[in-house]
Amino acid sequence: MNHHSSVNHFNHFNHHIPRRIETNFYTQEDEAPINKKLPKELLLRIFSFLDVVTLCRCAQVSKYWNDLALDGSNWQRVDLFEFQRDIEGPVVENIARRCRGFLKSLSLKGCQSITDIALRTFANQCNNIEVLNLNNCKKITDVTCVALGHYCAKLVHLDLESCSTVTNASMRALSDGCPSLENLNISWCTQITDDGLATLTRGCNKIKIFICKGCQQLTDKAFLHVANNCPELISLNVHSCTSITDETVLRISDGCHGLLALCVTNCSHLTDASLVALGQGCTELRTLEVAGCSQFTDSGFQALARITDATLGHLSMQCPRLEQLSLSHCELVTDEGIRHLGVSTCATETLQVLELDNCPLITDASLEFLQGSRKHRNPVKYDNLILQKV
Repeated sequence: MNHHSSVNHFNHFNHHIPRRIETNFYTQEDEAPINKKLPKELLLRIFSFLDVVTLCRCAQVSKYWNDLALDGSNWQRVDLFEFQRDIEGPVVENIARRCRGFLKSLSLKGCQSITDIALRTFANQCNNIEVLNLNNCKKITDVTCVALGHYCAKLVHLDLESCSTVTNASMRALSDGCPSLENLNISWCTQITDDGLATLTRGCNKIKIFICKGCQQLTDKAFLHVANNCPELISLNVHSCTSITDETVLRISDGCHGLLALCVTNCSHLTDASLVALGQGCTELRTLEVAGCSQFTDSGFQALARITDATLGHLSMQCPRLEQLSLSHCELVTDEGIRHLGVSTCATETLQVLELDNCPLITDASLEFLQGSRKHRNPVKYDNLILQKV
Protein backbone atom coordinates (compact mmCIF):
# COMPACT_ATOMS: atom_id res chain seq x y z
CA MET A 1 0.00 0.00 0.00
CA ASN A 2 1.41 3.40 -0.91
CA HIS A 3 1.72 6.18 1.65
CA HIS A 4 -1.01 8.35 0.07
CA SER A 5 -3.54 5.52 0.35
CA SER A 6 -2.66 4.95 4.01
CA VAL A 7 -3.20 8.60 4.80
CA ASN A 8 -6.63 8.53 3.15
CA HIS A 9 -7.72 5.63 5.35
CA PHE A 10 -6.67 7.47 8.48
CA ASN A 11 -8.36 10.64 7.31
CA HIS A 12 -11.49 8.54 7.03
CA PHE A 13 -11.02 7.22 10.55
CA ASN A 14 -10.39 10.69 11.90
CA HIS A 15 -13.40 12.32 10.26
CA HIS A 16 -15.98 9.57 10.61
CA ILE A 17 -15.32 7.73 13.84
CA PRO A 18 -17.53 10.11 15.87
CA ARG A 19 -20.50 9.54 13.62
CA ARG A 20 -21.91 6.80 11.42
CA ILE A 21 -21.56 6.87 7.65
CA GLU A 22 -24.89 6.54 6.00
CA THR A 23 -25.48 6.32 2.23
CA ASN A 24 -27.78 4.39 -0.10
CA PHE A 25 -24.78 2.31 -1.13
CA TYR A 26 -24.38 1.12 2.44
CA THR A 27 -28.05 0.13 2.60
CA GLN A 28 -27.60 -2.14 -0.42
CA GLU A 29 -24.41 -3.69 0.91
CA ASP A 30 -26.05 -4.44 4.25
CA GLU A 31 -28.19 -6.99 2.39
CA ALA A 32 -25.10 -8.93 1.24
CA PRO A 33 -25.30 -12.73 1.81
CA ILE A 34 -22.31 -12.77 4.15
CA ASN A 35 -24.14 -10.51 6.59
CA LYS A 36 -27.16 -12.81 6.62
CA LYS A 37 -25.28 -16.09 6.92
CA LEU A 38 -22.67 -15.16 9.53
CA PRO A 39 -23.72 -13.99 12.99
CA LYS A 40 -22.42 -10.67 14.25
CA GLU A 41 -20.24 -12.38 16.87
CA LEU A 42 -18.41 -14.40 14.21
CA LEU A 43 -17.86 -11.37 11.98
CA LEU A 44 -16.48 -9.45 14.94
CA ARG A 45 -14.14 -12.33 15.61
CA ILE A 46 -12.92 -12.24 11.99
CA PHE A 47 -12.45 -8.48 12.14
CA SER A 48 -10.38 -8.84 15.30
CA PHE A 49 -7.55 -10.32 13.20
CA LEU A 50 -7.36 -7.36 10.79
CA ASP A 51 -4.78 -4.60 10.91
CA VAL A 52 -5.63 -0.92 11.36
CA VAL A 53 -5.68 -0.01 7.66
CA THR A 54 -7.85 -2.98 6.70
CA LEU A 55 -10.33 -2.14 9.45
CA CYS A 56 -10.57 1.40 8.08
CA ARG A 57 -11.26 -0.01 4.61
CA CYS A 58 -13.94 -2.33 5.95
CA ALA A 59 -15.58 0.59 7.73
CA GLN A 60 -16.29 2.12 4.30
CA VAL A 61 -18.05 -0.93 2.86
CA SER A 62 -21.46 -0.57 4.50
CA LYS A 63 -23.22 0.82 7.53
CA TYR A 64 -23.26 -2.61 9.14
CA TRP A 65 -19.56 -3.17 8.50
CA ASN A 66 -18.84 0.34 9.74
CA ASP A 67 -20.35 -0.64 13.09
CA LEU A 68 -18.39 -3.90 13.16
CA ALA A 69 -15.03 -2.52 12.01
CA LEU A 70 -15.10 0.40 14.44
CA ASP A 71 -16.29 -1.67 17.36
CA GLY A 72 -13.94 -1.03 20.27
CA SER A 73 -13.22 -4.74 20.73
CA ASN A 74 -11.32 -4.71 17.41
CA TRP A 75 -9.03 -1.95 18.58
CA GLN A 76 -7.33 -3.56 21.57
CA ARG A 77 -3.88 -3.18 20.01
CA VAL A 78 -3.11 -0.21 17.78
CA ASP A 79 0.26 0.57 16.21
CA LEU A 80 0.44 3.88 14.35
CA PHE A 81 4.19 3.88 13.71
CA GLU A 82 3.67 3.39 9.96
CA PHE A 83 1.69 6.63 9.84
CA GLN A 84 3.86 8.64 12.23
CA ARG A 85 4.25 11.66 9.94
CA ASP A 86 0.49 12.11 9.59
CA ILE A 87 -0.94 11.25 13.00
CA GLU A 88 -2.10 14.31 14.90
CA GLY A 89 -3.94 14.80 18.16
CA PRO A 90 -7.53 14.42 16.89
CA VAL A 91 -6.81 10.90 15.57
CA VAL A 92 -5.59 9.77 18.98
CA GLU A 93 -8.53 11.43 20.72
CA ASN A 94 -11.03 9.76 18.39
CA ILE A 95 -9.39 6.36 18.86
CA ALA A 96 -9.58 6.87 22.61
CA ARG A 97 -13.27 7.78 22.53
CA ARG A 98 -14.12 4.82 20.32
CA CYS A 99 -11.97 2.19 22.06
CA ARG A 100 -12.24 3.33 25.68
CA GLY A 101 -11.61 0.40 28.03
CA PHE A 102 -11.02 -2.05 25.18
CA LEU A 103 -7.64 -0.57 24.23
CA LYS A 104 -4.76 -2.48 25.83
CA SER A 105 -1.78 -1.50 23.67
CA LEU A 106 -1.03 1.70 21.73
CA SER A 107 2.16 2.61 19.86
CA LEU A 108 2.65 6.24 18.87
CA LYS A 109 6.35 5.75 18.23
CA GLY A 110 7.69 8.60 16.13
CA CYS A 111 4.41 10.56 16.10
CA GLN A 112 6.05 13.89 16.80
CA SER A 113 2.90 15.97 16.33
CA ILE A 114 1.18 14.40 19.35
CA THR A 115 0.88 16.70 22.36
CA ASP A 116 -0.21 16.46 25.98
CA ILE A 117 -3.76 17.49 25.06
CA ALA A 118 -4.41 14.32 23.05
CA LEU A 119 -2.70 12.06 25.54
CA ARG A 120 -4.59 13.52 28.48
CA THR A 121 -7.84 12.64 26.69
CA PHE A 122 -6.43 9.22 25.88
CA ALA A 123 -5.47 8.49 29.50
CA ASN A 124 -8.90 9.57 30.72
CA GLN A 125 -10.76 7.37 28.23
CA CYS A 126 -8.49 4.30 28.04
CA ASN A 127 -7.77 3.44 31.64
CA ASN A 128 -7.18 -0.27 30.90
CA ILE A 129 -4.10 0.50 28.81
CA GLU A 130 -1.20 -1.86 29.56
CA VAL A 131 1.37 -1.05 26.87
CA LEU A 132 2.08 2.52 25.69
CA ASN A 133 4.91 3.47 23.34
CA LEU A 134 5.65 7.21 23.18
CA ASN A 135 9.17 6.80 21.81
CA ASN A 136 10.30 10.03 20.11
CA CYS A 137 7.06 11.89 20.84
CA LYS A 138 9.08 14.99 21.50
CA LYS A 139 6.22 17.36 22.35
CA ILE A 140 4.93 15.53 25.38
CA THR A 141 5.82 16.74 28.88
CA ASP A 142 5.20 15.79 32.49
CA VAL A 143 1.52 16.58 31.90
CA THR A 144 1.14 13.30 30.01
CA CYS A 145 2.76 11.23 32.76
CA VAL A 146 0.65 12.92 35.41
CA ALA A 147 -2.46 11.90 33.46
CA LEU A 148 -1.17 8.34 33.10
CA GLY A 149 -0.50 8.18 36.82
CA HIS A 150 -3.97 9.47 37.57
CA TYR A 151 -6.00 7.25 35.21
CA CYS A 152 -3.89 4.26 34.07
CA ALA A 153 -3.15 2.09 37.09
CA LYS A 154 -2.87 -1.06 34.90
CA LEU A 155 0.06 0.29 32.86
CA VAL A 156 2.78 -2.38 32.56
CA HIS A 157 5.02 -1.17 29.71
CA LEU A 158 5.90 2.48 29.04
CA ASP A 159 8.42 3.79 26.49
CA LEU A 160 9.40 7.45 26.91
CA GLU A 161 12.64 7.33 24.94
CA SER A 162 13.75 10.75 23.62
CA CYS A 163 10.92 12.58 25.39
CA SER A 164 13.49 15.10 26.50
CA THR A 165 11.19 17.46 28.45
CA VAL A 166 10.13 14.73 30.88
CA THR A 167 11.49 15.37 34.39
CA ASN A 168 11.43 13.90 37.90
CA ALA A 169 7.80 15.00 38.16
CA SER A 170 6.92 12.25 35.70
CA MET A 171 8.75 9.69 37.82
CA ARG A 172 6.74 10.82 40.83
CA ALA A 173 3.45 10.52 38.94
CA LEU A 174 4.25 7.01 37.72
CA SER A 175 5.34 5.96 41.19
CA ASP A 176 2.08 7.20 42.70
CA GLY A 177 -0.30 5.82 40.09
CA CYS A 178 1.26 2.92 38.15
CA PRO A 179 2.28 0.23 40.66
CA SER A 180 2.13 -2.56 38.03
CA LEU A 181 4.84 -1.03 35.83
CA GLU A 182 7.33 -3.73 34.74
CA ASN A 183 9.02 -2.32 31.64
CA LEU A 184 10.21 1.30 31.50
CA ASN A 185 12.37 3.08 28.93
CA ILE A 186 13.52 6.62 29.80
CA SER A 187 16.50 6.72 27.43
CA TRP A 188 17.76 10.22 26.59
CA CYS A 189 15.36 11.79 29.09
CA THR A 190 18.27 13.88 30.25
CA GLN A 191 16.43 15.89 32.90
CA ILE A 192 15.80 12.86 35.11
CA THR A 193 18.13 12.67 38.12
CA ASP A 194 18.92 10.36 41.02
CA ASP A 195 16.00 11.78 43.00
CA GLY A 196 13.62 10.85 40.20
CA LEU A 197 14.72 7.22 40.23
CA ALA A 198 14.56 7.11 44.02
CA THR A 199 10.94 8.24 43.86
CA LEU A 200 10.06 5.95 40.95
CA THR A 201 11.38 2.75 42.49
CA ARG A 202 9.61 3.30 45.80
CA GLY A 203 6.23 2.95 44.09
CA CYS A 204 7.13 0.86 41.04
CA ASN A 205 8.99 -2.01 42.66
CA LYS A 206 7.90 -4.63 40.11
CA ILE A 207 10.14 -3.28 37.37
CA LYS A 208 11.80 -6.10 35.42
CA ILE A 209 13.19 -4.24 32.40
CA PHE A 210 14.74 -0.80 32.84
CA ILE A 211 16.38 1.13 29.99
CA CYS A 212 17.99 4.51 30.62
CA LYS A 213 20.50 5.04 27.82
CA GLY A 214 22.13 8.46 27.79
CA CYS A 215 20.74 9.61 31.15
CA GLN A 216 23.97 11.27 32.18
CA GLN A 217 22.62 12.81 35.38
CA LEU A 218 22.09 9.35 36.86
CA THR A 219 24.86 8.28 39.24
CA ASP A 220 25.58 5.30 41.46
CA LYS A 221 23.07 6.69 43.96
CA ALA A 222 20.21 6.16 41.49
CA PHE A 223 21.04 2.50 40.95
CA LEU A 224 21.36 1.86 44.65
CA HIS A 225 17.60 2.54 44.77
CA VAL A 226 17.02 0.28 41.75
CA ALA A 227 18.97 -2.56 43.39
CA ASN A 228 17.24 -2.14 46.74
CA ASN A 229 13.67 -1.70 45.47
CA CYS A 230 13.47 -3.79 42.27
CA PRO A 231 14.59 -7.35 43.14
CA GLU A 232 12.77 -8.79 40.09
CA LEU A 233 14.96 -6.87 37.61
CA ILE A 234 16.05 -9.10 34.72
CA SER A 235 17.32 -6.55 32.17
CA LEU A 236 19.20 -3.30 32.71
CA ASN A 237 20.54 -0.98 30.00
CA VAL A 238 22.74 1.90 31.18
CA HIS A 239 24.37 2.57 27.80
CA SER A 240 26.25 5.91 27.93
CA CYS A 241 25.33 6.65 31.55
CA THR A 242 28.83 8.01 31.88
CA SER A 243 28.65 8.96 35.56
CA ILE A 244 28.29 5.45 36.95
CA THR A 245 31.16 3.46 38.45
CA ASP A 246 31.77 -0.08 39.71
CA GLU A 247 29.52 0.77 42.66
CA THR A 248 26.45 0.54 40.42
CA VAL A 249 27.32 -2.95 39.19
CA LEU A 250 28.23 -4.09 42.71
CA ARG A 251 24.84 -2.96 44.02
CA ILE A 252 22.92 -4.54 41.14
CA SER A 253 24.85 -7.80 41.58
CA ASP A 254 23.97 -7.83 45.28
CA GLY A 255 20.29 -6.99 44.86
CA CYS A 256 19.21 -8.45 41.52
CA HIS A 257 20.43 -12.05 41.37
CA GLY A 258 18.01 -12.93 38.56
CA LEU A 259 19.56 -10.45 36.11
CA LEU A 260 19.69 -11.93 32.59
CA ALA A 261 20.87 -9.00 30.46
CA LEU A 262 23.10 -6.02 31.16
CA CYS A 263 24.36 -3.31 28.82
CA VAL A 264 27.13 -1.04 30.14
CA THR A 265 28.38 0.15 26.77
CA ASN A 266 30.37 3.42 26.98
CA CYS A 267 30.44 3.35 30.80
CA SER A 268 34.15 4.05 30.80
CA HIS A 269 34.65 4.23 34.59
CA LEU A 270 33.93 0.53 35.06
CA THR A 271 36.80 -1.82 35.89
CA ASP A 272 37.33 -5.55 36.38
CA ALA A 273 35.70 -5.20 39.79
CA SER A 274 32.36 -5.00 37.96
CA LEU A 275 33.01 -8.24 36.11
CA VAL A 276 34.02 -10.01 39.31
CA ALA A 277 30.83 -8.81 41.01
CA LEU A 278 28.68 -10.04 38.14
CA GLY A 279 30.37 -13.43 38.23
CA GLN A 280 29.63 -13.76 41.92
CA GLY A 281 26.14 -12.25 42.12
CA CYS A 282 24.44 -12.69 38.73
CA THR A 283 24.95 -16.32 37.88
CA GLU A 284 21.98 -16.35 35.49
CA LEU A 285 23.43 -13.59 33.26
CA ARG A 286 23.07 -14.42 29.56
CA THR A 287 23.79 -11.16 27.71
CA LEU A 288 26.52 -8.65 28.55
CA GLU A 289 27.34 -5.65 26.33
CA VAL A 290 30.58 -3.85 27.21
CA ALA A 291 31.69 -1.90 24.12
CA GLY A 292 33.78 1.11 25.09
CA CYS A 293 34.58 -0.19 28.59
CA SER A 294 38.32 0.24 28.07
CA GLN A 295 39.35 -0.71 31.63
CA PHE A 296 38.10 -4.29 31.38
CA THR A 297 40.88 -6.88 31.04
CA ASP A 298 41.22 -10.61 30.43
CA SER A 299 41.44 -11.18 34.17
CA GLY A 300 38.02 -9.64 34.69
CA PHE A 301 36.41 -11.77 32.04
CA GLN A 302 38.07 -14.87 33.42
CA ALA A 303 36.51 -14.11 36.80
CA LEU A 304 33.14 -13.63 35.14
CA ALA A 305 33.26 -17.00 33.38
CA ARG A 306 32.64 -19.12 36.47
CA ILE A 307 33.23 -22.78 35.62
CA THR A 308 31.77 -25.02 38.33
CA ASP A 309 30.82 -28.66 38.80
CA ALA A 310 27.36 -27.80 37.42
CA THR A 311 29.03 -26.50 34.24
CA LEU A 312 30.78 -29.82 33.75
CA GLY A 313 27.52 -31.66 34.35
CA HIS A 314 25.83 -29.77 31.52
CA LEU A 315 28.91 -30.09 29.31
CA SER A 316 29.07 -33.86 29.73
CA MET A 317 25.42 -34.22 28.66
CA GLN A 318 25.39 -31.72 25.80
CA CYS A 319 28.79 -32.40 24.18
CA PRO A 320 29.11 -36.17 23.71
CA ARG A 321 31.82 -35.83 21.01
CA LEU A 322 34.19 -33.59 22.96
CA GLU A 323 37.85 -34.42 22.20
CA GLN A 324 39.84 -31.77 24.09
CA LEU A 325 38.95 -29.87 27.26
CA SER A 326 41.06 -27.36 29.15
CA LEU A 327 39.95 -26.53 32.68
CA SER A 328 43.14 -24.69 33.49
CA HIS A 329 42.73 -22.28 36.44
CA CYS A 330 39.10 -23.29 36.99
CA GLU A 331 39.37 -22.92 40.75
CA LEU A 332 35.78 -23.91 41.56
CA VAL A 333 35.85 -27.34 39.93
CA THR A 334 35.98 -30.24 42.41
CA ASP A 335 36.26 -34.03 42.25
CA GLU A 336 32.47 -34.20 41.95
CA GLY A 337 32.56 -32.27 38.65
CA ILE A 338 35.27 -34.57 37.29
CA ARG A 339 33.16 -37.56 38.32
CA HIS A 340 30.24 -36.22 36.19
CA LEU A 341 32.61 -35.77 33.29
CA GLY A 342 34.20 -39.20 33.79
CA VAL A 343 30.95 -41.13 33.34
CA SER A 344 29.89 -39.21 30.24
CA THR A 345 29.94 -40.50 26.67
CA CYS A 346 32.70 -38.10 25.67
CA ALA A 347 35.01 -39.25 28.49
CA THR A 348 34.60 -42.95 27.68
CA GLU A 349 34.71 -42.67 23.89
CA THR A 350 36.11 -39.43 22.43
CA LEU A 351 38.01 -37.33 24.99
CA GLN A 352 41.74 -37.27 24.21
CA VAL A 353 43.10 -34.33 26.22
CA LEU A 354 42.03 -33.04 29.63
CA GLU A 355 44.00 -30.21 31.21
CA LEU A 356 43.52 -29.65 34.95
CA ASP A 357 46.49 -27.55 35.98
CA ASN A 358 45.95 -25.01 38.76
CA CYS A 359 42.64 -26.52 39.88
CA PRO A 360 43.27 -26.52 43.64
CA LEU A 361 40.15 -28.50 44.57
CA ILE A 362 41.02 -31.48 42.36
CA THR A 363 42.58 -34.40 44.30
CA ASP A 364 44.05 -37.79 43.50
CA ALA A 365 40.52 -39.18 43.65
CA SER A 366 39.77 -37.56 40.30
CA LEU A 367 42.90 -39.04 38.76
CA GLU A 368 42.00 -42.52 39.97
CA PHE A 369 38.37 -42.18 38.84
CA LEU A 370 39.35 -41.04 35.36
CA GLN A 371 41.87 -43.85 35.03
CA GLY A 372 39.29 -46.42 36.05
CA SER A 373 36.60 -45.07 33.72
CA ARG A 374 38.60 -45.32 30.47
CA LYS A 375 37.33 -48.05 28.19
CA HIS A 376 39.71 -47.82 25.24
CA ARG A 377 43.42 -47.58 24.71
CA ASN A 378 44.19 -44.06 23.52
CA PRO A 379 46.05 -41.98 26.14
CA VAL A 380 44.48 -38.95 27.80
CA LYS A 381 46.57 -36.02 28.99
CA TYR A 382 45.99 -35.03 32.61
CA ASP A 383 48.00 -31.91 33.43
CA ASN A 384 51.55 -33.17 32.77
CA LEU A 385 50.72 -36.84 33.31
CA ILE A 386 49.76 -39.50 30.75
CA LEU A 387 47.06 -41.99 31.74
CA GLN A 388 46.78 -45.22 29.80
CA LYS A 389 43.16 -46.17 29.13
CA VAL A 390 42.19 -49.67 30.16
